Amino acid sequence: MSPPPVTVQVPASTSNCGAGFDTLGLALSIYNRVTVTPAEGVQPVAERVSDALALEMVAETATAFFAACERKPVGFSFRIEGDVPPARGLGSSITVIAGVLAGLNRMLEAGLTRHRLVEIATALEGHPDNASAGILGGFCVSRCEPVSGKYVDTVRFELPDSLKFVVASPAVELLTKASRGVLPTTLPFFDAVKSINSATYLVAAIASGDYEKLRGSVTDFMHEPHRLPGIKGGAAAIAAGIGAGALTGWLSGSGSSVLCVARAQSAPAVATAMRGAFSAAGIESEARVLTADNTGLRVLG
Repeated sequence: MSPPPVTVQVPASTSNCGAGFDTLGLALSIYNRVTVTPAEGVQPVAERVSDALALEMVAETATAFFAACERKPVGFSFRIEGDVPPARGLGSSITVIAGVLAGLNRMLEAGLTRHRLVEIATALEGHPDNASAGILGGFCVSRCEPVSGKYVDTVRFELPDSLKFVVASPAVELLTKASRGVLPTTLPFFDAVKSINSATYLVAAIASGDYEKLRGSVTDFMHEPHRLPGIKGGAAAIAAGIGAGALTGWLSGSGSSVLCVARAQSAPAVATAMRGAFSAAGIESEARVLTADNTGLRVLG
């Protein structure tokens, strides 16, 4: 008798959080759901035409899963549903990767831990920021072995619903691979120092729970100066959100979404201001007022 289908819900995530490049990630309260169902053969099969867009990623994920648990590949079909927009810097690829990993893990009763799932996802993505946030939930500070790049561990913090994350997503897709192509190969020493200062202060503010200290905390010289100019209205949207009362803001992942952190009372005004800045630049956008997801992925059935 074949095992029943398994559906996994995975939160979106914002990564880098300013200068925490490839290190900091935060799970957000919008979700994708990935359903895996036993099928004939040994290759994954997309259930719908729209799902076929992710077939290469799903196949690569399945190969990594079967290698990790030392099992022969089995066939399955998959379906992807939800609200996380693709190519917007909100971890949509991890929602698929984590959903497939956790779905196969439950379907085949492989017993891989969440730590192991993050390790596999990190190897597939090349960095642990979205992987740790999407799988573990909360605000995640992740560490990799400096020579091999292998995932080591994550320190995570839960955040209250009173802290809002206002995400403005322009109607522009931006692939991470293309966005990484604009990054410099070297960084001036004191730009690195200033970025380290910002990233560590932001982590300390979140760890302390004194969220007022987040005000103006993000100053990045590692990736935002090279990526933000390519997102029309992006820098203006962050500035508008801060001007409307947000504590701080950053480019979400590699973009094209930008994000501001706000208290609940100012979040609606921040969303309006960010959307208005994109509109002034001639760009349509959608603004969402979200909270942190402190649970991470959930196996629904």
